[in-house]
Amino acid sequence: MLTLLGLDQKTESVYRAMLACPGDGVVALGRRIGFAEEDVRGALDRLSEIGLVRSSYDSPGTLRAVSPDVGMELLLARQQAELLAQQQRVEESRAAAAQLIAEYTQLRPQAPEAGVEHLIGLDEIRDRLTALHRQVREEVMIFSPDGAQSPDNLEASKPLDLALLERGIRMRTVYLDSVRNSPHTMAYAEWLGTLGRQARTVAALPVRLIIIDRATAVMPVSSDDSAAGAVVITGQGTVTALCALFETVWEGAKPLGEPVIEEAGELTDTEATTLRLLANGLTDEAIAKRLGVSHRTARRTATLLMERLGARSRFEAGVRAVQRGWLS
Repeated sequence: MLTLLGLDQKTESVYRAMLACPGDGVVALGRRIGFAEEDVRGALDRLSEIGLVRSSYDSPGTLRAVSPDVGMELLLARQQAELLAQQQRVEESRAAAAQLIAEYTQLRPQAPEAGVEHLIGLDEIRDRLTALHRQVREEVMIFSPDGAQSPDNLEASKPLDLALLERGIRMRTVYLDSVRNSPHTMAYAEWLGTLGRQARTVAALPVRLIIIDRATAVMPVSSDDSAAGAVVITGQGTVTALCALFETVWEGAKPLGEPVIEEAGELTDTEATTLRLLANGLTDEAIAKRLGVSHRTARRTATLLMERLGARSRFEAGVRAVQRGWLS
């Protein structure tokens, strides 16, 4: 009953026995409550330490239990002092943490230009994105040029996406057309759609991009390695331009929930993009990365296009595509 005041069960039992039978010694107390002599002595040491037993004035050399009204006041005062000390330690820890945060902020490299914050490494990028998502008030716009997502990545994204949508945040995401061939990515996108998230697809995307409340944009410093570093942009002019880019791509994209209808003899968006990238001199590997497909798929698409054009080289394919009006 008194564990919250610092008494364990054995110590409390010995204290109660001493109150009931003030004249009992160590042996008698042990017999009365069924404790070994060493347990009784240990409890007496604890009671003496916290002030619940003291030397008897009437019988020198013996111990007497302090009355409960006095003893409980002692324990409550002792506990209150410990709580105050703990509170003081908490305040000191808070002050030390604040000082550490301030020192770390001073050590972080400052952005060389206004409105740009540089993030280095995946840990720093993820921490900053988590903080930004908690601050979203109205809208998030995303370019996701990764193609099909792994089940683990989708599962990791679920709590954050769900939290945003439950707060009534408007979310729009542009994926690559290649995600339509990934059942688990489509299932995840459809699940988000039932919660209000809008999604569309295009053949290729210019960059990975997240825009928050049309005021903050996050994009990688390298399109080849998004984990290497990123920039957080808050400059009004740059963010406005990125918002315009997103809206342009969004308007030309196909809603994810609608089937893609391909007309006979016409190039699909993926084929048209592949042809444009071929004409620009990109390798099959680079084209695969831009389209979010495998290297084999990109090579097969390029080969089929060359066969349709009757071209024996990529340069000739570009010339024939211009002649047919497939490229400007």
